[in-house]
Order: sequence, then structure tokens, then C-alpha cells
Amino acid sequence: MKRRDFIKTSGIALAGAALLPDFLQGCTPGTPTGTAAMLAHFGVSENDLKKVISVALEKGGDYADLFFEHTFYNSLSLQDGAVNRAYSNIDYGVGVRVVKGDQTGYAYVESSSPDEMLKAARTAARIADGPATMAAANVSEQTFTNYYPLERSWEEASVQDKAPFVQQLNDRCLALDNRVVKVRVSQSDTTSYILLYNSEGTLCCDYQPMATLNAYCIMEDNGKKENYQAGRSFRRGAEFLADDMIETIARQAVEGAKRMFTAVKPKGGELPVVMAAGGSGILLHEAIGHAFEADFNRKNISIFSDLLGKKVCDEHINVVDDGTVAGNRGAINFDDEGTASQKTYIVTNGILTSYLHDRISARHYGLASTGNGRRESFRFAPMPRMRCTYMENGNRTEEEIIAAVKNGVYADNFTNGQVQIGAGDFTFFVKSGYLIENGKLTRPIKDINIIGNGPRALADITMVGNNLQIDNGTWTCGKNGQSMPVTQGLPSVLVKKLTVGGE
Repeated sequence: MKRRDFIKTSGIALAGAALLPDFLQGCTPGTPTGTAAMLAHFGVSENDLKKVISVALEKGGDYADLFFEHTFYNSLSLQDGAVNRAYSNIDYGVGVRVVKGDQTGYAYVESSSPDEMLKAARTAARIADGPATMAAANVSEQTFTNYYPLERSWEEASVQDKAPFVQQLNDRCLALDNRVVKVRVSQSDTTSYILLYNSEGTLCCDYQPMATLNAYCIMEDNGKKENYQAGRSFRRGAEFLADDMIETIARQAVEGAKRMFTAVKPKGGELPVVMAAGGSGILLHEAIGHAFEADFNRKNISIFSDLLGKKVCDEHINVVDDGTVAGNRGAINFDDEGTASQKTYIVTNGILTSYLHDRISARHYGLASTGNGRRESFRFAPMPRMRCTYMENGNRTEEEIIAAVKNGVYADNFTNGQVQIGAGDFTFFVKSGYLIENGKLTRPIKDINIIGNGPRALADITMVGNNLQIDNGTWTCGKNGQSMPVTQGLPSVLVKKLTVGGE
């Protein structure tokens, strides 16, 4: 059964299905028909929205919003040389949020019928317990810059269109080295229709694509096996699947696995660490990024709670959280509260200049939101979350940075990371890198942990490279039970001392 026929027979309102081409055009800034098509898509009117918001505010809430979502998720996977698994999921519903002071009432329904939305609104309204003090404002349609224009939507791409690229990635990995014995490939794409309306009258819509492609390569040499994973993810349409993307991922996976055969574990202890450009941005994400999220600071949980406006690192360091990097996995046109995406300087010339705010924290601090209010889906209330977090370029070459280290490690590929927000202590796993001996990269290293303290590590960055790279891997961030797509980046940096867990 065709996907749209399935949705219709499932009883989900798709009154706007025939308007899809107009909607794709209409959500482009400057055209007035975007939200009209989206309202039709969800089968609701402006009067329905105002009525639900009025009920949400009937017990005295300060603010309320409605978050509509309709998401298609598809995936393909290859194992044992053949594309042999496919999976699809459709998610549909509306979340109703009511804010009273710094408290939130939240309810959701897997429907967009007016009666069901009114039930959710009455539930969320119970966070307050007084008479209504506000009414829904007049509707004001908002448009935003589009940071992820499409050449071809995923809704136009069938399994038959996508499977050859998955097979091609497998075949290319096998062709690059005869020691490759197994490859696992996964491809997924997501398309989300988003409509947001709030008690201030803001009405906006978005059409959000997401694409991922991963290869996990296993190699065997004289009975010894090694593995390496490589992947890419962007907010792009079906044009994402292309020969150059296949080649990039295949080469990274195979070359990474090949390097593991000669890799050693360094001697453990406190060592200077050179973080390579790109994925080393996990240092920012885990060590300081979460601690800069304003809810932790508003509640005095973060170790940075009393450091706003103070020097936290070298004056040549600038740290940014940016939702406007075109096509980036962490890009958003507006956040899940209707605030325009922006580039936010968290650290400017070594000074902590901003936290990452949603509406609640921004109101607490008497500031404007930075556009960081994000939620996993309509089932969750938004909270401050990172988007694309990176450090801007410094003035050193990577060669100069490595040459400054007599005995240390160079880390270039990372996986899981964790942070204890209050103390600022963090750890993350380094899949690969090199020893640094007498200012030169020597033997490969693998499978080590790096442990440190966020504020201390930030203060211990003594050299910053001029080679910033945004890592476009499949990074996903977890917080309070919600997972969000993010990205990160870094130029090469020297941290003068971190604990390296080796032999």
C-alpha cells in the first residue's frame, strides 16, 4: 500500500496532502501560503488554534504553545552482502505546553482533532490554579531563513532508489582492501512537517529533512580482527546519496580499520593532548557545552553558574553554538518554541558571554532567547539544547601545535562521552589517534579514555589551530530522556594536561 493511502486509512488527517508542492514552496521565506498549506495538512484552522490556546490559559498560565508534528522515518540496512532489512515509521501528534513562572504543564495527543487537543490543553493548564489572565493574541504568521533547501524530497525516493547506494557502499569497502571480511551499512532518512502556534500569536511552519549513511567495516589480518565505523549526516534531501559521499565514507572506514592493526595503547597518566580538528569538538560538547545550557545555570547546578561575564579561558578562544550552518545536522530554521535560529557566542575572547537559552531561562535572566529551545518530538516539552557547537580558528598551524609536545597523544576519532554537570567532570572514548614523541606523530593508538574537568580543560587550552572543521558525523545528544541531532567542530588545540587511560 502506498504510504499516503496507508496514512489516510489510518484516520490521520491529511487534508493538505494534495497541497504538498505548494507547501514545499510556501514554507520558503517571503511566500505567504506556507502556514495555510500546513494548517490544511494537519486539518485545523486558525480558529481551532486560538480556541485550544484559550483553554490552555484558562487557569492563569503565563504562556502556552501548540507543537504539531508529522514525521516519516525510513531506514535500510545491509548485512552479509545484501540489502536485507527495511523499516518505516510514521509519527503524528500535537503537544500542548503551558508555562507558569518557571513551571511547565505538558500534555500531548496522537491526533489533531479539536476535541482531543482541548482535552490535552485542559490537562496542561493544571500547572496553574487561578483565573485566566491572558487570552490568545491575534495570529501573526512568521517566516524564517531556510538553512536546508532541498533538491529532491525523501518522499519522492523509494526503496528501489536508495538500495543501490547502500549496496554500492558495501562493495566499495570490500574493493578498497582485500582484508575487509564484513561490512554493515545503514541508511536512514526522516521528513518532518512542523507547525507551531503560541499564545503570543506566532504561527510558523517548517519542513525538516534529515539523512544519514553509515558503514561499519571489519578487517582480518593473520587471524587478528579490527573494526572502524564512518558515517555522515546532513539536513539534506535525496541528493545526499551520491558517488562522492559513498567514496568518502568507504575510504574513512577502511583506512581507519587498517590503522588499527598497528595501533598500541599509550602508557596511562596525565599527558598533554592534541585534539585533532573536527570530531574533537566532543571536548566542547561534553566538557563545557552542557554546562552552558541555561537551565543548569538557572538552577545553580552548573559549575559555570556564577561565571557569566568572567574570564574562563585564553583570550584567543571563541566558542559558538550555531543553528544556521547550512545543511548541517544541527541546523534549525527556528527552534521548537518559534524563536529564529541564530549564531550565539558562548565564549568571546576568553569571556563567558552567554548561556544557551530557551524561553523560560531567557525570561529568568531578563534576556531574549538564543533559539536553543528544542524537543525530541511532540511528546516532550522543549528545554535548552545545543545545535552545532564549535570553537573558532586560532592562529597556529597543526604542525606547530604537535611540535610543541615532547610526550603526549594526538586524538582524532571519538565515540561516547559523558559529563557530570555539577562538578564539570567528563569522560569520552577515543577510538583512534597517535602517540606524540619529540614533537612528531609516531605510532597509532586506539581504544583509550580521556578524563578531565570542563572548566579546567578549557582553561588549559594553550594553543588553537587555524584549521577549524565541522564534523558531519551522526552525532546524537541525550539529555533528560530526550535525544537530539547535534554537530560539533574544533580546530586543532593543545590541552596541556588531561588524564589518559591507557596501559
